Amino acid sequence: NFSSLGFFPIEHIIDLNCLDAGAQCFPLYWYEEKKDESNIGLFDQLSEDNGPEYIRHDGITDYILKAARDKYKTNAITKEDIFYYVYGFLHLPAYREKFSAELKKSLPRIILTPDAKKFWQLSRAGRQLADIHLNYESQPPAQVEVIGADKNNFAVEKKLKLVDDKRTLIYNEHITIKNIPPRSFEYVVNGRSPLEWIIDRYQVKEDKASGIVNNPNAWGMEHDNPRYILDLILSSITVSLKTLDIVENLPAVKF
Repeated sequence: NFSSLGFFPIEHIIDLNCLDAGAQCFPLYWYEEKKDESNIGLFDQLSEDNGPEYIRHDGITDYILKAARDKYKTNAITKEDIFYYVYGFLHLPAYREKFSAELKKSLPRIILTPDAKKFWQLSRAGRQLADIHLNYESQPPAQVEVIGADKNNFAVEKKLKLVDDKRTLIYNEHITIKNIPPRSFEYVVNGRSPLEWIIDRYQVKEDKASGIVNNPNAWGMEHDNPRYILDLILSSITVSLKTLDIVENLPAVKF
């Protein structure tokens, strides 16, 4: 259950105040604007655009890289492998369950598995999960029944609505999505499945004080993609199912 945790990859700079309790990020790389030659290390990389030059630093330390290589007796491990190992590790159901109380109050503590085989299993799984979660919009549509799409009316009229024990989604008066797999609701991020997050966020709302209307259809119209919300719904179901398949096959780790 991801109800109290928000471990997910991002590919843009995040607003550290985007959550009520604030946000912390642990990136693969972090960037520092070049002030002078004194803060450039031997292996630091500079940006090549015409804007300010930035020094790229590794988010994974040399210490843990050496510790992993020494433990598993191989120099084949890279900092990227460790980064994705952590992402895979954070999806271990047993870990999340056992330390659920601690994870609500403090940062997670990650161990290196006793054997290299499980390290690589978790690293590969973390890499797969990150790819799915970062590229959620481009995941193939779920194998569900979509009725009324031929009407070409893809605007959310007021609010999306789940019915029939969440097996059916009323999109608008023209479109209905049926045979939604109940299993897709088992993947939960901060208390809701991806589909439930979309239902909550993608609705037409008017602020009573200002009269400003929040219209989720605007982005699709601006980008000449009226199907965006419908396609996002179908992709989000695929994200849930793919994530569950990977998580359920993660190796057992003793803590």
